Amino acid sequence: MPEISAKPRGEIGKRLNALRRDGVLPAVLYGEGVSSRPLSVSAKEFEKTLRAAGETSLVTLRVAGDKAYNVLIHDVALDPLTLSPIHADFYAVRMDKPLEAKVPLAFVGESPAVKNEGGILVKVRHELEITALPKDLPHEIRVDVSTLDAIDAMIHIGELVLPPGVATHAEPDEVVALIEPPRSEAELEALTQVAEAAPGEVKTEREVKAESKTEEEPSLAEPAA
Repeated sequence: MPEISAKPRGEIGKRLNALRRDGVLPAVLYGEGVSSRPLSVSAKEFEKTLRAAGETSLVTLRVAGDKAYNVLIHDVALDPLTLSPIHADFYAVRMDKPLEAKVPLAFVGESPAVKNEGGILVKVRHELEITALPKDLPHEIRVDVSTLDAIDAMIHIGELVLPPGVATHAEPDEVVALIEPPRSEAELEALTQVAEAAPGEVKTEREVKAESKTEEEPSLAEPAA
């Protein structure tokens, strides 16, 4: 289990900018049976932990002068320009209580329909709502697209191999990914014209993820002020 160290924090408001300039990330700890408290962690250590655990894997949070907590990195605020973390929430969990979480889907393998027939892989879903005990929460759920061997082939939720202890309430016949026929030159030209006509409306994947993160409502608990 990834670990991260934290210290109690007294700085608030505008004084937090000084912490950030020194490579320190403001954070807050809260959860069931845990009184809300402000903390600070190394920004570099936090980003390393976030890459390893994401927001669905357990992390051991060791608070100086206190004790270790089993937490999830529940909410990360990003700088709108650099997309670097500027604040994080740590949600302390009960190990005996199942949690609901959205886990990213990791598409692996190569589709024969794409390779041999020029088909277009369409990823209909990028995450899956699951229920599991904290110890069973996966970092991601793999989707093997090598089974997509023909145009119009599909992968449904019921075909996914979920890790032990993980369940989903999503309908088994919901589509996760599919193969569309190759686009004609006329269709490709039309798409190009649309993009050129409104360049300001075309967003990168990074921008879309940042906006989605900002708009997403917390699902485990309300963050502390």
